[in-house]
Amino acid sequence: MLAGLFSGPVLSPTESLLRELIRRPSVTPDDAGCMDVIAERLASFGFEAEWINSGKTRNIWLRKGTQAPLLAFLGHTDVVPPGPLEEWNSPPFEPTEKNGFLYGRGAADMKSGIAAFATACERFCENHSDHHGSIALLITSDEEGIATDGTIKVVERLEKRNEKIDWCLVGEPSSDQRVGDIIKIGRRGSLCAKLRIHGIQGHVAYPHLAENPIHRFAPALANLVSEVWDEGNEFFPATSFQISNINAGTGAENIIPGSLDLSFNFRFSTELDEETIKQRVHDTLDRHGLDYRIDWRLSGHPFLTKEAELVEAVQTALHDVTGKRARLETGGGTSDGRFIAPTGAQVIELGPSNESIHKLNEKVRLEDVETLTRIYEKTMENLLLS
Repeated sequence: MLAGLFSGPVLSPTESLLRELIRRPSVTPDDAGCMDVIAERLASFGFEAEWINSGKTRNIWLRKGTQAPLLAFLGHTDVVPPGPLEEWNSPPFEPTEKNGFLYGRGAADMKSGIAAFATACERFCENHSDHHGSIALLITSDEEGIATDGTIKVVERLEKRNEKIDWCLVGEPSSDQRVGDIIKIGRRGSLCAKLRIHGIQGHVAYPHLAENPIHRFAPALANLVSEVWDEGNEFFPATSFQISNINAGTGAENIIPGSLDLSFNFRFSTELDEETIKQRVHDTLDRHGLDYRIDWRLSGHPFLTKEAELVEAVQTALHDVTGKRARLETGGGTSDGRFIAPTGAQVIELGPSNESIHKLNEKVRLEDVETLTRIYEKTMENLLLS
């Protein structure tokens, strides 16, 4: 009897699951068994598991019900590498509580989101067995990587059999100062390129016998940097062009390089499309008479969910739980929501604070995790009980 009195505080279901997930070192693309834990928990609530693995990536589609409408929660179990272990205040894969925060790699991005929506589903299904529609969880281990074997593969499978998601709630860390102060209702598109400018290598003392690709490219670069690609709109900032890497030469100070290599990225709004951007870049390079090769990679199209049922259901849930509504934004990087939106689904992102994501000593406020669980549960009530 006395042993029970000193066994420590009783953890909530969400915190207990979050701790179990953090303990698993699921660095991309290793799931480290996280999905097995979730699948086993939800099986008793009627969720059927379908594994849609690809390459080294594990993907799971957990669904309860067969009828429309379908509300899907989207998340990833993979995390970025922890970095120098000696610079962490506690081991990154040992959940450690301090001053109301739980520390560990993935605590915010995004194992807390997964733990919250998994336990919210458990509670909702236990209390509302007669709900209409269906609930699903789509979880991947390839979001922090190049994302070629993750969510996109599940979407391809669903599309082939015409299985449609109506509403998708992504548990990414979207909040700023307090949980739920920001909802991401869209994201900019991301278009990457690797460009090689060809020149003629030679001695710096005989420039007339060479062709310096750096000098040739400089005017074109100035044009690309100063170009106004668009003005943005009420939901998106103006499109951004950024050089991320540039390299030329052998390292010797007396050799004109034979080629120049650079990488750049466009984060673009709904005012532009992929083909328009490509054409304008090619026009600039051609206008300057450059000999070049360019390889493009589209990371994702921009998407936007304007005021609709999902946004209002979440805003109402936020007000019921926190007494406040969220600010609607589209900033930040990309998320796997970009693979869901083209199917016609309404997609938003709502999760904990993003203040510590990808940093040393990543953390999440435990109070926020419990609040988030209640918000997710209320959202299901608003969508599937009305």
